[in-house]
Amino acid sequence: MAMAAAEARVRQEKVKKFEEFVDRRLKPDLVNAIAQRDKVFQKQKTFLDLKRNIENLEKNGVTSMRSMVNLGSEVYAQAEVPDTRHIFVDVGLGFHVEFTWQEALQFISVREARLARQIDEYTHLIASIKAQIKLVCEGIRELLELPAE
Repeated sequence: MAMAAAEARVRQEKVKKFEEFVDRRLKPDLVNAIAQRDKVFQKQKTFLDLKRNIENLEKNGVTSMRSMVNLGSEVYAQAEVPDTRHIFVDVGLGFHVEFTWQEALQFISVREARLARQIDEYTHLIASIKAQIKLVCEGIRELLELPAE
């Protein structure tokens, strides 16, 4: 009888450790991976919008334009762009490079491919973490000797 109680206590300790591992390690890792993937999706959308805008400028032959520019804190000012054939693109780390439309489109296609690879990597990481969570939950279920769902 005492042996069965000791075995049950050991089993409960193992279950508690597994649950803590899921709650303290795997779930935060999953949330972080999803947030990182969402950031990459946002970057991808930004480049897609830029590509679409460049293509529209090119298609419509726009060489100058007026625009509203956000100065910060949702304060806008009207801006005059005398020559739209050259644009500055944020290439990362706070650096902007002046490109022609074609150069910008080439840069965007390279960047989009890299972002797509990053999204795939995060998607695989998310799937792996979810599989680990499922595996640990299955181990908990076996320790508790519950029937499979």
